[in-house]
Amino acid sequence: QVQLVESGGGSVPAGGSLRLSCAASGRTPTYFTMSWFRQAPGKTREIVAAISSWSGGAIYYSDSVKGRFTISRDNAKNTVYLQMDTMKFEDTAVYYCVYRIGRYSTTWDDHQYWGQGTQVTVSS
Repeated sequence: QVQLVESGGGSVPAGGSLRLSCAASGRTPTYFTMSWFRQAPGKTREIVAAISSWSGGAIYYSDSVKGRFTISRDNAKNTVYLQMDTMKFEDTAVYYCVYRIGRYSTTWDDHQYWGQGTQVTVSS
């Protein structure tokens, strides 16, 4: 069983920055991927970014955040970070940390564990 605890959400003006953190605890395998999904009101859930635990593992960004968001990991702490810069109003959403054994997937249901979500609000 893996528990995910997210932190770092909040409100920020357009053009500002936020950093989300997601700490995984419990029995974590060696090879896994942690990702961020988001869901805005009235919209479908979408993947934002993903990073795998092993050296040379894949990093994925959706086109909507590429060049503005950076995902990173600290394997010693089993923690993943999402640095969000140059934020836009359309980044407003609930952000979820998710966990998958093995390679990343862009499909929500392919993951084994999900965090509770953290609200991110960007004011225009």
